[in-house]
Amino acid sequence: MSKKILITGGSGFIGTNLSLKLISKGYQITVLDNLSEQIHGNDPGSSSLYSQIKNKVRFINGDVRNRDDWTNALKGQEIVVHFAAETGTGQSMYEIEKYTDVNIKGTAILLDLLANNKEHKVEKIIIASSRSIYGEGKYECSEHGIIYPKERKEEDMLNKDFAVKCPMCNQDAVLLATDEFSKIHPSSIYGLTKQAQEEMCMIVGKSLKIPVVAFRYQNVYGPGQSLSNPYTGILSIFSTRIMNGNDINIFEDGLETRDFVYIDDVVDATILGIEKQSANYNIYNVGSGVRTSVMEVTETLVKEYGSNSKYSVSGNFRIGDIRDNYADLEKIKNDLGFEPKIKFKEGIRRFCKWVSSQEVENDAYNKSIIEMKDKGLLK
Repeated sequence: MSKKILITGGSGFIGTNLSLKLISKGYQITVLDNLSEQIHGNDPGSSSLYSQIKNKVRFINGDVRNRDDWTNALKGQEIVVHFAAETGTGQSMYEIEKYTDVNIKGTAILLDLLANNKEHKVEKIIIASSRSIYGEGKYECSEHGIIYPKERKEEDMLNKDFAVKCPMCNQDAVLLATDEFSKIHPSSIYGLTKQAQEEMCMIVGKSLKIPVVAFRYQNVYGPGQSLSNPYTGILSIFSTRIMNGNDINIFEDGLETRDFVYIDDVVDATILGIEKQSANYNIYNVGSGVRTSVMEVTETLVKEYGSNSKYSVSGNFRIGDIRDNYADLEKIKNDLGFEPKIKFKEGIRRFCKWVSSQEVENDAYNKSIIEMKDKGLLK
């Protein structure tokens, strides 16, 4: 008989794609989701993400902050995939209570129920973590070797010096792939809540002898991601601006980089964690292992859309943003046999083709920028 899997946040971008893949493999899926307007728009019940799983899963419109919703959702479940979370580095720096309430309290209720209800059937937990927990990540200094730099200084960035420095000698440091044994020191409230989720699940999972697998996802993208959320996802934010004929403001010097990983690869990695016993009690990076600059992203999007939108490098920066990051994938390759299949050039082509087939979303980006400026988080 197929396993019963609960996916919290299961009508979000990753959750929807994972649900559909698991259904095709014969799993019975329950989704707990509050259909957040920030992700699903003004009419969440008819959002494209939710519509894909509607009537294919047992759906519970509920909130992970609600103990009764958790109790209802957990009935008979054998595996919990915990995706439900507030996301967005910048927004987390001024909606602090909301982020800690949803991400940390929501996870605490799950673990509390498992610890105090011996009748539950949960035999594995998958927790969605994030590359944001690494802060600036892993670097090398010519004088001091491997280092884990602190957040960049505001005065340097105001002077257009965006490089990451060695904390001991202040020389520019050289970026390295960040592995799972790197120092954990998030530079945003979002990253801190992800660290807490991951560690809470690991501690309680070991105590209860419930295997836990944590995935530190890089920048996930692909067809189906929310185009209406102005707080997270540079590809969707820039695409919505371009489709509205608006210009693009590139922060810093445009040379900052991210590791963009295609949604199908993320789903495949997650399923390996669900199905393989060798994944139990382990933490894995999930990315492409390749860094791509914001300037390259912008140029590619404008070209793919055949757009006349202008873009300029402003030197603006957000407090809490990191400079660069890309994942070391050796551990997940060795343990689970994971290999990302979709290169960025192919993935962004598929993404742009999908965006071009969608109705143009309202561009709320300027509103998010005003919010950050008002809070002193955008310079």
